[in-house]
This record gives sequence, C-alpha cells and structure tokens, in this order.
Amino acid sequence: MLIIGCDFHPTFQQIAYMDTESGETYDLRLTHRVEAEQFYRSLKGQAVRIGIEATGNFRWFRRGIEGWGFELWVGNPTEISASAPRKQHTDKRDAQHILRLMLEDRFPKVWMPPAADEEVRGLLVHRCRLVRLRTRIKNQLDALAKNEGLIRIRAGSGKGREQVEALPLTGWQEQRRKDLFALLDDLDQRIAPLDQAVATAAEARPEAKRLMTHPGVGPNVALAFVLTLGPWERFPRGKYVASYLGLIPTEASSGNSRRLGKLSKQGNAMVRWLLVQAASLAQSKDVAWHRQYLRLSHQKHHGVAKIAIAHKLAIRLYWMLRSGQDYEQVKERGSHAGQSE
Repeated sequence: MLIIGCDFHPTFQQIAYMDTESGETYDLRLTHRVEAEQFYRSLKGQAVRIGIEATGNFRWFRRGIEGWGFELWVGNPTEISASAPRKQHTDKRDAQHILRLMLEDRFPKVWMPPAADEEVRGLLVHRCRLVRLRTRIKNQLDALAKNEGLIRIRAGSGKGREQVEALPLTGWQEQRRKDLFALLDDLDQRIAPLDQAVATAAEARPEAKRLMTHPGVGPNVALAFVLTLGPWERFPRGKYVASYLGLIPTEASSGNSRRLGKLSKQGNAMVRWLLVQAASLAQSKDVAWHRQYLRLSHQKHHGVAKIAIAHKLAIRLYWMLRSGQDYEQVKERGSHAGQSE
C-alpha cells in the first residue's frame, strides 16, 4: 500500500509517500493539473491512501481521487500545525509531517460531506451570495432615500419603491437609482429559480422536511443545516453543535477568572448567517424565547439577542434530528432537556 502525505497548493502539490511493503520513502513536487494527474493515473490499481489538510481549490483533485479508486483523508489544519514541533516549515517538511502522522495513526481526520451532496451545497452557497448581494443593493437604495428625507421606508419593494422612484433626482443620483433598481430586478429574477430548486431539494430529504415544521425555518435553513451537520451521531450533545457552527463565545479563563469574548465564528459562515436570520421569526413564535430576546435587546444589543436565539435554534434543530420528531412533538414533550445540552 502507498501512504501519501500531500501539502496541497492551488498551482502545485508537494508529496511525501511510502511504500509500506518495501519501506521506501520518496519526495516529489507535482504541478497542477497535468503532472499530478499523470502521477496518480500511474498508480491506478494499487491501494493508495492520501492525506491532505482541509483547504479550498481541491474539488477537481477529490473528484479525480474517487475516480481512480483511492482513499482520501482530510485533516484539521490547526491540529496538524500544532503537532509539528519545529519552527522551520517548508513544503517538503510539511508533506513529510503529514505522512508521519498518517503512519503513526495520529492524523486528525475530519468528516467530509459526501461528494454526491456537492451540487446541492453549491446551490445553497450560490443563492446565499446572491441574496446577500441583493441586500447590499437594497441598503444602498435605503441610504439614497434617507438622503432625500424618506427615513422609515424600505426602498426594495412595494410602496417604498414607488416613493423612491418618484423622487425628483437629477444627474448621477438619478443614474445611480436607475442602475440599483435594474440590478435589484435582475437579482430577483435570478434568485427566484434558485429558491424553487432549494425547495425541491429540501422536500426530497425527510430530515429537512422535519426541520421545516419549526417556525422560522424554511427550505434554505433546513437544507443547509442538514447538509452541514451530516449524521447527527457525530455530535454527542447539543452544545457541540453550537460550537461546531461558531455560535459560542471565545474564552480566555484561568484560575478563578472567567473571560468570555466575541463570537468564535469557527464554523460554516453560511449556516450561521441563515440561523441568525431565522432567529428573528423563531423568537416571535416562542414565548420564552421572545422574553429572552426582549431582555437581551434592552440590556445589551439586538445583535446579541439574535445570536442567543440562533444558538437555541441550532440546538433545537439538532434535537429534532436526534429524536426524529417534528416541532409540535418536541414542543409537547418539552425540549428543555435538549436545550440544556
């Protein structure tokens, strides 16, 4: 069997590999994609295990590895770096370090979503970015309206749009309004079929349909949550889900002193953003959550209140997946046991 430690870069990869039968080791630098593909094709038919750090720009590499019948391990880059005692780092040493961790059974392997889900995940990411771009355009229109004295309106649609379009603007301000509305209309047309595609994909997954029974949770939130978490068995308790999604504060405690900082944001940014958006509607349908939301909004900030509700929502959605129950069933039996995890 060949064990390969790969230090992966966008334009090349440095590998260190060992033949477990002969015990011989080799170092090689392969440029992307021609040299790399030629090398791995030459190994086709052999038992090969490849280890790399979690990174971007390697979709083509993963697809090729699966096609060649090799095994791919993806490792936590923070733990891999922390396990290297030397302060001198080169591509060659990094590849050898990854190989050493694999041979010593110390490689910090992380869960990777199935390749079959990549298409749906790409759909969610694409829609999310277009929606955030649309929000930025709406904010610019709102700012334009405020400059003209229209304070409490939403320029993106309805009566607010009519008022903004009726403003007597001239010159570049008029051109700006025209361009922003044109971009807004174009994005609306592009996002509509994506919403339909997400709804169809969510309906095809029983887990997502179950989560959609929760107030405030639509197809986008449910599908993104299911695809990002993967098998719920990976998380023994709900608090690990909140940590995984970056919905807990940073901490620097020592002795009798406990210091909590800002949100860690160590996790999937898209799912975290979707949960925060869903928190606003979710808290309005739950008396206890609404009470907490109002208290935190007055005492601290409405942003802090949203994060707190998003934290609770993430745990409740996990509990719904774990128990196999929809929102009404969880509500009837009381989900406080799950919320405390």
